[in-house]
Amino acid sequence: MSIPAILNQTAPLPVLFVGHGSPMNALPGNPYYQHWHSLGAEFGVTRPRPQLVLCISAHWLTRGWWLTAMAKPKTIHDFGGFPQELFDQQYPAPGWPEAARALSALLRQPDSGLPVQLDAQEWGLDHGAWGVLKPMFPAADIPVLQLSMDDSRPAAEHFGLGQQLKALRSLGVLIVASGNMVHNLRTMQPDAADDQAHDWARDFDQRIAGYLQTGNMQALQDFQQLATARLAHPSHDHMLPLLYAAGATEPGEAPQFFNTGFQAASISMRSVIWG
Repeated sequence: MSIPAILNQTAPLPVLFVGHGSPMNALPGNPYYQHWHSLGAEFGVTRPRPQLVLCISAHWLTRGWWLTAMAKPKTIHDFGGFPQELFDQQYPAPGWPEAARALSALLRQPDSGLPVQLDAQEWGLDHGAWGVLKPMFPAADIPVLQLSMDDSRPAAEHFGLGQQLKALRSLGVLIVASGNMVHNLRTMQPDAADDQAHDWARDFDQRIAGYLQTGNMQALQDFQQLATARLAHPSHDHMLPLLYAAGATEPGEAPQFFNTGFQAASISMRSVIWG
C-alpha cells in the first residue's frame, strides 16, 4: 500500500527541531513545557492538523535505520534518578502499522539503499519523543511513528534521509526531530540561569543557528569540524536529529527560533520551526 493511499494531501506541514533537555521538562510548570503546549494548540487552528507524527529522537540509536510498526507503542522511561511522578507518565498515542509499512517501502537507508526496517515489538516512544509530544498533543489521539538513527554513519547520510522525508510534509505528516544543539552532561552547572552558558557552548549554538539562518546546509553537516564541537557534543546523538529536520526543509525556507536559552550552562534548548 502506498503512502498517498493512506494519507490525504494537505497544505505542507512545518518541520520541527525541539531541544528537549532534561526529562523533567515533560512535566508542567516550566517555560519549555508551556511553549510546546502553546505550539501544539496551533495545529488544527492556524496550522493543518497532522494525520501522523514522525519523530526522530536522540535516544533511539541502532545499527541500520528502523521504524516503529506496532499498533500500541509503549511509553519508554529511559532515564534514572528522577521523581516517581516522571516514571508515572504515559503517552498512549496509537501507532499506525499500515503507514509504517508504506513508509518502509518509500524510505531507503542511505548506506545500503535497502528499505528502512520495521520494528513491531522492541521499541516504542522514548522520552525524546513523548516528552515533547505529550505537552504538544496531550489528547494522544494522533498516531506516532518513531524513526531510529544509525549513529555509526556520517552526518551526510542523516541529512540525506531527512531529504527523503520532505515529501511527507504535504501528506499530513508532522516531522518532529528531538535533540539538543549543545549537549554535554559532564559540564553541567545545575544552578545556572537560562541566560548563562559556557563560552564554548554559546559559540557552538550561535554558529549552528547562523548556518540555519543562511541555509548553509553543507556547513551544518560539517559541524564536527568546528573547534568547539567535541565540547558541545562528546557524543553527537543529540545533534543528529537536527540534520533530519534541516534535510526536510525547502531551499530558502526561513527558520524561526524559540526556547533559545540554556539548561545547566551546557544544554542548548534552542528549537526551530520551518514553515
